[in-house]
Amino acid sequence: MQETLDPVRMGIEGVFYSLAHVPELVRFGSKPAREIKVRPELEDELEKRLRSFSAATAYAPHQVFIGNLSPEELRERKQPWYENLIDGASATGRFGDLVDQESFYALLAKADQFKLVSFDEAWAASHLNLFAVPKPGQLRPAGEIAALYKNGALPLRSGGRLVGGFEAGHAEDVNLSADILLENLAAKASAAHALKSLCASLRLEVGEIDHVISCSEEAVGDRYNRGGGNLAKAIAEEAGCVNAAGGDVKSFCAGPMVAMVYGASLIQSGVCRNVAVVAGGSLAKLGMKFQSHLEKGMPILEDVLASFAVLLAPARKGKPCIRLDSAAFHRVGAAGSPQGMAEALAAAPLKKLGLTLTDVDRYAVELHNPEITLPSGSGDVPRANYRTLAALAVMRGQIKKEQMEEFVRERGMIGYAPTQGHIPSAVSYLGHALEALRDGRIRNALFISKGSLFLGRMTQLSDGCSFLVERNDD
Repeated sequence: MQETLDPVRMGIEGVFYSLAHVPELVRFGSKPAREIKVRPELEDELEKRLRSFSAATAYAPHQVFIGNLSPEELRERKQPWYENLIDGASATGRFGDLVDQESFYALLAKADQFKLVSFDEAWAASHLNLFAVPKPGQLRPAGEIAALYKNGALPLRSGGRLVGGFEAGHAEDVNLSADILLENLAAKASAAHALKSLCASLRLEVGEIDHVISCSEEAVGDRYNRGGGNLAKAIAEEAGCVNAAGGDVKSFCAGPMVAMVYGASLIQSGVCRNVAVVAGGSLAKLGMKFQSHLEKGMPILEDVLASFAVLLAPARKGKPCIRLDSAAFHRVGAAGSPQGMAEALAAAPLKKLGLTLTDVDRYAVELHNPEITLPSGSGDVPRANYRTLAALAVMRGQIKKEQMEEFVRERGMIGYAPTQGHIPSAVSYLGHALEALRDGRIRNALFISKGSLFLGRMTQLSDGCSFLVERNDD
C-alpha cells in the first residue's frame, strides 16, 4: 500500500554541523591572499595570531554551533568570548563536531581522486591517523614536497612546518588552478564528513538516501565549463551514498533555505523519499576580517570551515517538519530594502497562514557572530535584522514601540555562526530549533535567509527565502 504524504508538511529528521579548524589555511582565503601579495609582512603578523585547536574548541560561539551551549546561554556569557574560553569544552556536540587541522588534511587526501594532495612521508608516518590506505603519489620524500612548492603548488603546513603540497589540475586553466581546486575539494571533503556523520547519528544507512542537494558556495568547473558543478554528486559519492543522485542549488547566502524547499518539494511530489541537503565550508571566506582583528590585537577568529547536512523525509507525527505552504521567495519586483525583505519573507507568508509576527516563537536570521563583524565596522547583523522585524510588528500594530527590545530578546538570539556566507543564514539554528520543538519549548520557528546576488555583478538584486518549522501534531 502506497504511503500517503502530508500535502504541506515534510519532515526534518536531523542535522549535523561540523567546524574544521584550519588555521594554516587562512592565508589561502581570498582576502588574506590578496593582502599578503601586496604586503608580505602581513603573513608573519597573521601567523602570530592563529588559534590553537583547544582555543577554537573552547570558544563559546563554536560550542553553540555544535550544540553544547544554547544561544540563550551564550547571551549571558562574559565577552570577549575569545578571552573567556570554556573550561573542559568538548570537540563533540549534541549535533556537531570540531575537526582539527591534521584530521582535515586526512579528509582532503581521502576525497582527492586526481593526485592533487601529497604529504611528506616522514611526517605522515608520525600522524598515522591521516592515512588508512594512502593513494599512489600521496606520500613523498621531503625533498619532493619542497620541489612542489617551488613549482607553484600551494604549501600545506602543520605547526609552521611544510608537510605537504596541493597542485593545480591544469597548467593553463584558471578554473583548475591550485587555489580554486583547494576551495572546491575543501567544500567536498567537509560536506561529505557532515553527511556521513549525520547518517551515523541517525543510525541511517547511507544507501537509503536517494537524492543529495548541495548549496555550498563554491564554483566547480573544468575546461570551458567554468562553474558548472555538480558538487552534490561528488559529495554523495564520497559519503558512500551509492543509491543517490544529486544536484547543486546556488543562491548565494540564501542557498540553504532554497535547497531545503526544493528538497521538501521532491519528497512531497513523490519523486524522492530521503533527501539530504548539504553544504561544505567556504575556504575563500577564511580570514575575511583578519586585518581588523590584527589591528585590535585579537586572534584570527575566521579560522574554521563550517559545513552541515540536513536529512528531509516524509513527515511523522510528533516530529519537526517544514510547512511548505509557508515557503516564500523574494520576487524580482519586491522591495529590496530591509523592511521590504521583512515584508516579503516574514509578514506575507505568515499572513497567508493566518499568523502574525508575534505568533512566531523564534526567528532564525543571518546569525553572524558579532565578535567577528563588529571590529571591522560591519555591525551586529542579527540584531539589525531582529530590530527590523520588531519595527515591522510595531507598524502593523502587533506590539508597541516600547516592546521592541522585548521582541528582539524573546524571539531573536545573539549571533554565533562563522562568517561563511551560506552557513550563518538561518540554517545554523536548525539543530537548536529541532531540539526545542521536540521538547515543547517552542511551537514554531521562522527561518529567513537573504542572498547578495549583486556580488556576482549580474544584477543589483538581492534574494531571499523563508519557511516555518513546527512540530507535526496533526
